[in-house]
Amino acid sequence: MNQQPGNDSIWNQPKAVWAIGFASIIAFMGLGLVDPILPAIAEKLDASASQVTLLFTSYNLVMAIAMLITGAISSRLGIKWTLMCGIVIIALFSALGGSSGGIWELVWLRGGWGLGNALFVATALSAIVSFSRSGVAKAIILYEAAIGLGISVGPLLGGSLGSISWRGPFFGVACLMGLAFLLLLFMMPSRNPAAASSMTTAPAQAPARKTSILDPFRALKHPALLILGIAALLYNFGFFTLLAYSPFVMHLDEHGLGYVFLGWGLLLAVTSVFMAPVLERKLGTINAMCLMLTLFALTLVAMGIWTSTREVVIVAVILAGGFLGNNNTLITTAVMQAAPVERSTASAAYSFLRFLGGAAAPYFAGKLAEWYNPHIPFYVGGAFVLVSVLFILATRKHLRRIDSSVSAH
Repeated sequence: MNQQPGNDSIWNQPKAVWAIGFASIIAFMGLGLVDPILPAIAEKLDASASQVTLLFTSYNLVMAIAMLITGAISSRLGIKWTLMCGIVIIALFSALGGSSGGIWELVWLRGGWGLGNALFVATALSAIVSFSRSGVAKAIILYEAAIGLGISVGPLLGGSLGSISWRGPFFGVACLMGLAFLLLLFMMPSRNPAAASSMTTAPAQAPARKTSILDPFRALKHPALLILGIAALLYNFGFFTLLAYSPFVMHLDEHGLGYVFLGWGLLLAVTSVFMAPVLERKLGTINAMCLMLTLFALTLVAMGIWTSTREVVIVAVILAGGFLGNNNTLITTAVMQAAPVERSTASAAYSFLRFLGGAAAPYFAGKLAEWYNPHIPFYVGGAFVLVSVLFILATRKHLRRIDSSVSAH
């Protein structure tokens, strides 16, 4: 081939990339889908806030554990069929969730949804990178844009269908995942591209091998990847405190919450595509990450101070989307450069740690509000994010390679 990877426009992609991108949008709708209907679910199913936030906890906990087996599965089934298995599982459990009759049944079914999402998410990133014509950095931006769109459209869909019935969003995702299944079935080749056979950060000619379940743990022996994973675990505590708990203090109906999180998700998508690369060039990956995480921590503290002022909370939630959009692209780019292992393995190891933070935060946010007052969850979330910044700065010597790798590209 004559083309130089990374020289092509980000929009000049094969149809397989667009199919995966569209499926990613739908898959990530599930993350924010339940936000606008959390208060409605609590009311209809006679559940407390801490019980309802378990919909995020079960989802993220199963995702975290399942990330450890995604590499082993995808190396045996191949990228296409792993993605499609994930889609089928998401569609099945979202449909069952819409039919559930109690909060605990719904919590367990959201866990099953998380299993499907783990298979899809861990594989989609490496798939987009492998099929892309524009190089790793631009492929990651495209992936993060799909995530941002999914996260933003999810609450809008959830608010619209949720205003009819809290069950509507679950059935809506099941139908959309059916569409994604058909797109991948007909638009994505069954054989992986040549790049996928050696998806390492260094040139390699070895043929693809079957991945072991232990590979993600072995990958965490690389200090840079372990540091980024722990940092993500810490800042995701703040991320999911905002996502799972803030709907209960805004006191808006389903439509109102849908529009707030639409603004949050749109800002997340726009910054991840257009602003993050600029920050990376001007400040370097690690400096830019620390700046965005510090601003996000301060936003959570402001939400803690003015919890009772709805307008402040709404503005803070939307602004946080910008900080998180930038950071998501920056840290994902860093992870891809952090260790000389297959990208799918690096993604699985990192995602295992970050979703553990996402599993703990929603439950404890609800409990902290019950034990103390509605302000405390935001203070605690902000403190965890600040600790992630301090941790990155304290271990920065192990991250020097990341800035030099990114600047070389």
